[in-house]
Order: sequence, then structure tokens, then C-alpha cells
Amino acid sequence: MPMAEPVRLLVVCLGNICRSPMAEGALRHRLAEAGLDHVDVDSAGTGDWHVGQAPDARAIATAARYGVDLETLRGRQLAPADYTDFDWLLCADLQNLADVRARRPAAATAGIALLTDWAGTRLGDGAIPDPYTGDDTHFEAVWQVVDAAALGAVRRLRGGRD
Repeated sequence: MPMAEPVRLLVVCLGNICRSPMAEGALRHRLAEAGLDHVDVDSAGTGDWHVGQAPDARAIATAARYGVDLETLRGRQLAPADYTDFDWLLCADLQNLADVRARRPAAATAGIALLTDWAGTRLGDGAIPDPYTGDDTHFEAVWQVVDAAALGAVRRLRGGRD
């Protein structure tokens, strides 16, 4: 059986300590379960406030309840090279999508989309709500959205549709 072409996904939110690391963890977990080891996943933020920091403790705790370890992840800011190093930049909400599109360098090759649209799991405006100022129930709600998107990503990548 031929090896699948590598696919590189970057999930982008505002600060890279809540939504995007949770989505990165959910994606890695679901892709590993599905045996899709040709897919690499990372995350970044449009802002630089949390560069080098671990994800929010509530994000870590929520993911851990589902057997997903986020403790080794560290925040980083979206970089110009990401637009060519990744196949897809998958955004958490419409503002992140607009920011990522506005920063797009001329030589960019990556597709840019809302994560939930790309994964075929969009509800409402497609936004993954930012739980940062909320409580544990907000983080749980975000986990449900990113896990559904991760399952949608598995379906998409198995089906080979772009």
C-alpha cells in the first residue's frame, strides 16, 4: 500500500492557550486513533501575549478528562512561514479567519478556513467560542466542538476531499 502524502494542519486562535491547543490535542488524538500518522498538527495564535506559555490550566484539565495531554504544548504566534509550511491554516472564529487572511503573504500556499467548515462540522456562524473569561463549563463546551471537528477531520482526510 502506498504511503499517503503528508498533510500539515495549523489551528489558529487568538492567544494559543485555549481553543487552538485544545483543537490540536483533539486532532492529534483522533488522528492517532484512526491511524492517520501522515498528518502533522500544530497550533498558533494571532497575538503574542502567551508565547512560550503552557495552555490555560482549564484547557489542560478538560483535555485530560478525555485522555488527551496538552501539558507539553507551548504558545506561539502565527509566523509568515506558516503560510507555506502548512497545507491548511484552520481558524477558531471569524475574527481569527479575517486576521489570518489579512496577514497572508503573497507567496502563501496554505488554504485558510474555519476549522469547523473545513471539518464539515459547522454550527451557527462556525465559531469556536472563546472560553478564556468563562468557567469550566465553557471549556467543556469548547472540547465538544473541537472533538467533533477532529472527528470531521478524520472523515475528510480518509475521504481525501479538499
